[in-house]
Amino acid sequence: MLEDSLTIGTDEDSQVTAIISHVVKLGREKGYEEWFHGIATDARRFKGHLGISAIRPHDHIHPEYVAILKFDRYNNLKIWLESDVRRDWIERLQPLIEKPESIQTMVGLEAWFSLPNQPFKSPPPRYKMALVTWLGVFFTLMILSNLLAPLLSGLPIWLNQLITTGLVVLCLTYAIMPRLTQLFRKWLYPTLP
Repeated sequence: MLEDSLTIGTDEDSQVTAIISHVVKLGREKGYEEWFHGIATDARRFKGHLGISAIRPHDHIHPEYVAILKFDRYNNLKIWLESDVRRDWIERLQPLIEKPESIQTMVGLEAWFSLPNQPFKSPPPRYKMALVTWLGVFFTLMILSNLLAPLLSGLPIWLNQLITTGLVVLCLTYAIMPRLTQLFRKWLYPTLP
């Protein structure tokens, strides 16, 4: 079952992100929150764990919770996903969810190229991801540099660049790359409808 749900790149020594979604039964949200806290605590004890965060639903019409789990490499993620500890937590989860969990894994830039409401497929070719990322970085950096120049001109160059690149990464992650992925969707994923 696990092997069918994982899609992984070829570089097994790269940081890996697992996106795990659960559709929670109505009225079971509090139990799910307690379950999530418990499994997250146990996951942190595993080698290579780099962090976990949750995206909670905005409404109760579609109560889907998404956990974003990061490990330093695929093998460490796999050890956690196949562990007896996690298996016990998944058994406790069953009364709280409507359908089996969905797991997607991504390595490197692939996380920027996921499409909402689409089953995860193989990532686009690296040259396509590089070109779209280059466009996103270029335009975001150009705009932010011009906007921030008057505010940051008195700071040391390293601090100026630290602030600017931090804002570029935030903009790319949360605003620019999702939109560019949608804009170039047919080119990045020609086989999707």
